[in-house]
Amino acid sequence: MAVESKYDPKDMVFRHLGPTGLKVSIFSLGGWLTYGGTQKGNIVKECLQTAWDHGVNTFDTAETYASGQSEIEMGNALKELAWPRDEYVLITKLFFGTGRKEPNTRGLSRKHVVEGLKSSLQRLQQPYVDVVFAHRPDYATPMKEIVEGFTQVIRNLNLAYYWGTSEWSAVQIMEATQIAEKYNLIAPIAEQPQYNAFHRERFEVEYAPLYEQFKYGSTIWSPLASGLLTGKYNNGIPEGSRFHNHKDFFDNKIKELESENGKAQIEKVKKLTAIAEKLGGNASQLALAWAAKNENVSTVILGATKPEQIKDNCAALKLLAKLTPELMEEIEKVLDNKPSMPPNFGRSRRIVNKRRSKL
Repeated sequence: MAVESKYDPKDMVFRHLGPTGLKVSIFSLGGWLTYGGTQKGNIVKECLQTAWDHGVNTFDTAETYASGQSEIEMGNALKELAWPRDEYVLITKLFFGTGRKEPNTRGLSRKHVVEGLKSSLQRLQQPYVDVVFAHRPDYATPMKEIVEGFTQVIRNLNLAYYWGTSEWSAVQIMEATQIAEKYNLIAPIAEQPQYNAFHRERFEVEYAPLYEQFKYGSTIWSPLASGLLTGKYNNGIPEGSRFHNHKDFFDNKIKELESENGKAQIEKVKKLTAIAEKLGGNASQLALAWAAKNENVSTVILGATKPEQIKDNCAALKLLAKLTPELMEEIEKVLDNKPSMPPNFGRSRRIVNKRRSKL
């Protein structure tokens, strides 16, 4: 008997996650700093349902978010929503643990990769996740053991289909990939880095060889620069914002707002807001569309405390279609922070339109 579909993609855009056949929605919904923390119960289910109703098929969490409570809250919501499991993509991450004191309950030892994922699945009430990320590199564990651990949960235990990295260096990702090739293990397929209009260097420059050589994917976080690109901090820190609710966590960023660099960024946000309004949108939507415009972005992770934010963010799809090369150049002039690529001495494999290459 066929399972009735509950998913309607609407006008959502989908991209392959790296070199795999797995398709993820260009916008996904994550639980960092929200679900299990400030948001619990029915509101979590409402947010997931709203994302789903707007074509989002990909959901992201981690063992460390709210010390495991994010996985519990999102797991409860997914159970109540009862969507067919083959219709959504679920991501979690391992490394930081949930705050327990026993030393093997964190890191990327084979023990924690295996048992940590089993614990995550118990909290999520799921038989498997689609992708499990190594939330940070583990300098205390040999890389071969790390790759073996993730291979084991995929190949032998069927607890995940793919694995990836988060905030790893390009050298570390390359090392893991080479070890996988040498020992017939499973290589990582995507990175989860911070990427936004004010944070570009690593994503656009350091990882560039990974996109070309391995078609490496990405599930980017903080596309709104923790809310800075929304314009909400243009006149101070409003009550209920992330900087207000998590003052200790964002202490450095809050102090930076008062610096010359912070004030310069605020001025840029004001100019970007004018461009967004000219396109019929707002600053948040433009920032999300700008990030999604990069062909090396597989999915942009949204964070939301209420359904209305998700509706507003998903409207960035309309702006994405309007971002012509001319508009991207206008935005680039406002940002004035395009990272410099290392010289290739005329030996790039990338095919460049001759007319554009002269610009």
